[in-house]
Amino acid sequence: MTEPTTDRNQWEAAFDAAAKRDTLFSTRSGVEQDAVHGDGPFPGQYPYTRGIHAAGYRSRLWTMRMFAGFGTATDTNARFKDILRNGGTGLSTAFDMPTLMGHDSDSEWAVGEVGRAGVAVDTLADMEDLFADIDLGGVSTSMTINGPAAIVMAMYIALAEKTGVDHGALSGTIQNDIFKEYQAQKEYIFPPRPSVRLVTDMMAFTAAEMPRWHPVSISGYHIREAGSTAAHELAFTVANGFAYVEAAIAAGLDVDTFAPRLSFFFNAHSDFFEEIGKFRAARRIWARWMKERYGATDPKSQMLRFHTQTAGVSLTAQQPKNNIARVAIQALSGALGGTQSLHTDSYDEALALPTEEAARIALRTQQIVAHETGVANVVDPLGGAPYVEWMTDEMERQAEAVFAHLDELGNGSILEGVYEGIENGYFVGEIADASYRFEREVNAGERIIVGVNAFTEGHDEGEQNLLRVDPATEELQHKRLAGVKQDRDDAAVAAVLERVKADAADPTVNMMPVLIDAAKAYATEGEVVRALESVFGTYVEKTVI
Repeated sequence: MTEPTTDRNQWEAAFDAAAKRDTLFSTRSGVEQDAVHGDGPFPGQYPYTRGIHAAGYRSRLWTMRMFAGFGTATDTNARFKDILRNGGTGLSTAFDMPTLMGHDSDSEWAVGEVGRAGVAVDTLADMEDLFADIDLGGVSTSMTINGPAAIVMAMYIALAEKTGVDHGALSGTIQNDIFKEYQAQKEYIFPPRPSVRLVTDMMAFTAAEMPRWHPVSISGYHIREAGSTAAHELAFTVANGFAYVEAAIAAGLDVDTFAPRLSFFFNAHSDFFEEIGKFRAARRIWARWMKERYGATDPKSQMLRFHTQTAGVSLTAQQPKNNIARVAIQALSGALGGTQSLHTDSYDEALALPTEEAARIALRTQQIVAHETGVANVVDPLGGAPYVEWMTDEMERQAEAVFAHLDELGNGSILEGVYEGIENGYFVGEIADASYRFEREVNAGERIIVGVNAFTEGHDEGEQNLLRVDPATEELQHKRLAGVKQDRDDAAVAAVLERVKADAADPTVNMMPVLIDAAKAYATEGEVVRALESVFGTYVEKTVI
């Protein structure tokens, strides 16, 4: 009898040898043949089904990035510092609804919403407060914003330069995924085509000047939160990625200059093995399409990197502490699926913005998964398991059917197919149908949600300690904005806004330089958005029956 090895490297080598011998990998794209001949799809090898790095988390853990944002920039700055003190390794910024929709805090559209669901950012002055005493050159920052993403990114770049940090040294991600806004989240401002122009302008700017920055985080998270299935989350997200690739190529960019800095953002939902299969399939699909359809030769262009967030929509207001267990299981699926970055939801998010205690428990959940479970010691430990491999194949099969449909809609172009799918209601309809089926199953008791439609004893947990945004926040933000307007050079602001309009009217001009100048002049986000609207127009969704 052979003694079991305790050496992790030897154990994994033995595992890989057994998996190779049994040829349990997918037969798609010649993968089984590769395994038989010894060139198989091991971690760090094309098509990256088992991970993009050969050493997995043994060389570097995923980034523990906690989502935070509420009240004023000063309020959120204090939360950022608490996250960093407690072991967080990256910052993730949530903006309030007026900021997300391109409205200043003193707009009539912002009444009652300032600082409520995220942090209010109107001008460069707010960005200065948001990152006060935080080294932008030493921390990775994520910003979740889409319609006005280029404007907020310009503020961040202006802040870095003002504090002596070259913008080329900045690392992080801005979501900037406008397609999924039309499909699921609905936080759009301009029509799709000029919106995509802003996306490709940022892709070109960062490719040339910000080598450590991810200019688009192609997001399936919100598609899933809106009610889609796992397969549709995968398919719509990756298809949107293909569409951005085609848009950038059409704008004159070489695929290998920008593709290595594209990243993805997926949901980790509650069906454990389905989620792992989804993550593995996403890597394989992206690698194959980038190589075979888009001609990417740089291996980094073929590697799908992704951030994961546990499923906010799965959190329940009933028995909210059950959410700690849900989040832990979902986080584990993200780790086993090979994520590069992870956010764990706080257990009280179904009730209010997270308290400091709940956010700390969420971070500790990640740390327990990383340091106590052993999951970081082995790359793709579920690789070769028949059910996981079948699920990976099934996720890929369903996604390919969607790509074929979009290709047909676009007459051979995924980009045009996505535009058409937005206009004809295809994406919205598929998500709505899936959401309806899910809710019907829950209401019929066919799908168990613990504490909601079964095992409901314990609803009398007592009053929760919730984070409440001070109603005075809106007045404070109004005063902050009024002070900035009083102190700035109005003539300089008016001049730069005219330049914004002129550059927007010329599709050959990259918008990022003038947006950075607007930020430095302390033009407000709302002022810049209105200038762009005068050229681009606004988008009104068509009613689809």
